[in-house]
Amino acid sequence: MGSGIAAVCVRSGYQVVVNDVSKDRLAGGLSWIEGYLAGELEKGRISAEENSAALARITSTTDISDFRDCDLVIEAVPEDLELKREVFAVLDRVCPAHAILSSTTSTIPIADIGGTTARPDRTVGTHFLSPVPPSKLLEIVRSVQTSDETLDAVREFARSLGKEIVMAPDTPGFIFNYLLFGLSGAALELLERGAASKEDIDRTMVLGLGHPIGPLALMDFIGLDVVYLASRAIFQRTGAPRYQPSALLKDLVDAGKLGRKTGEGFYRYA
Repeated sequence: MGSGIAAVCVRSGYQVVVNDVSKDRLAGGLSWIEGYLAGELEKGRISAEENSAALARITSTTDISDFRDCDLVIEAVPEDLELKREVFAVLDRVCPAHAILSSTTSTIPIADIGGTTARPDRTVGTHFLSPVPPSKLLEIVRSVQTSDETLDAVREFARSLGKEIVMAPDTPGFIFNYLLFGLSGAALELLERGAASKEDIDRTMVLGLGHPIGPLALMDFIGLDVVYLASRAIFQRTGAPRYQPSALLKDLVDAGKLGRKTGEGFYRYA
């Protein structure tokens, strides 16, 4: 997610500072960005000069204090409220007073995250969809304290990336994941009780509703660990049974079968 956001930002002409917790993870993220831009070059969507210029606009660091000159910081850490609050508290101390702090959270209310800062009026949600570059949708989430000025600035930023905007309520799951995890939960329930095969569940949504990918294959693509944390976050805040992570999902996560990124989830991948 972080690599995808950084990639579309440098592609759109922004100077970008990329941070991660270790040099190895940082190198992996930068490699992903380089690969994305190389693909755009190969497809003729950017020139060699544009590719070189985009790469030159990236600064990488493991020191979070290097955000001290940034106007907008987009947090993309795992879906854990305390971790996000910890990151926002540090960013609040490091970043200039005018800077906007944004979270890519897909489930956690922005008010819960921004409340740890002295600038709740300049905190906002920017829920990008994965994979970020081809996805047209960006959910912007406004808390009760987000200012009009902040909202206007983030709208302008989103449009500059070529994204279509939906304004989502600051409630667990917002719009996209509230709908998605309802469908995913139903698919898991059918699979767990042996009512249908994984292939038939996915084929039903692909052929019946024209979805490009079925719900189980989509969870594999997102990452079952990400799905588990996100659905758990919605369940903890709503108590709605349909969002409670299934035993099957938890078993796969505990076994390290996280989907495409590990080679196995609901399906096996070469």
